[in-house]
Amino acid sequence: MKKLFLLYITLFFSGQFTFAQEFAPYIKVSDINESIETISNKINTSLNNGGFTILGNYMPANNANLKVIVFTRNDLKEKVVKVTDRGALAAAFKIGLYKNKGTVTVSYTNPEYILRAYLRDNYINFADTFEKFNKDLKTALTGLGNDFKPFGGSIKADKLKKYHYKIMMPYFSDPITLNEFTSFEKGIKTIENNLKQKTGKTTLVYKIVDPNNNVAVFGIGLEDEEEGEAHFLPKIGEAHVAALPYEIILQNKKATMLHGKYRIALHWPDLTMGTFMKIMSTPGDIEDALKQVCK
Repeated sequence: MKKLFLLYITLFFSGQFTFAQEFAPYIKVSDINESIETISNKINTSLNNGGFTILGNYMPANNANLKVIVFTRNDLKEKVVKVTDRGALAAAFKIGLYKNKGTVTVSYTNPEYILRAYLRDNYINFADTFEKFNKDLKTALTGLGNDFKPFGGSIKADKLKKYHYKIMMPYFSDPITLNEFTSFEKGIKTIENNLKQKTGKTTLVYKIVDPNNNVAVFGIGLEDEEEGEAHFLPKIGEAHVAALPYEIILQNKKATMLHGKYRIALHWPDLTMGTFMKIMSTPGDIEDALKQVCK
């Protein structure tokens, strides 16, 4: 019996029993008393030197105290685009800068959390690549701090792949169809043209286009002051700014988005029902805006 117990402990701490582990949506790197611009420049240099590719950046809600830097890396991107059920959504990761009382908190979306949630059963197929990505990202950012503390709530590994906020709420497998085009190329052209015109009070933050797999992801800022980021972000927590921007994914001829009641809850898992009720209209508002982009 003692030998079995010791074996269990060994397996647990070696990571083979990952279903028992809990993961948070964000990793805090540090608190820094410098300007957002100065910190952004340091992050850009660190990511570039670490072999990562910066896809775009913006200030959510046009708030000078908030900034998001979006990045990827080829080894990760090449794996996730092969997951046909919207795996390309896991290609882009984000660093969030949140200035509060003169101090800027630097954080990033936790690869373990996002990849397990978005790739689900496919996660294990590329675990080695993802572990290296996670390790190299931490190494790249050590020049900015060494906290690396998870925050933002926590969910067990086995529940991430089937996550939903509450009973009767949507899952990852319940996307919203925004439009179906006559071709992949037509979808790209339509979405890009609408974003250039800021249709639906939106702005393009980044895009990933893979014509070989007929998949594209567009990260989109929501600039409507009454229905966009300026409306919902202060209510649910600006410290989670790395959750943004929202995405449209185009696969073959169909453009979809993750349901707002899933995606918002996934990135704010400790949100109370009372707070969620304060943004009741937000999932529908986001859907309306992104449908206009795809129209």
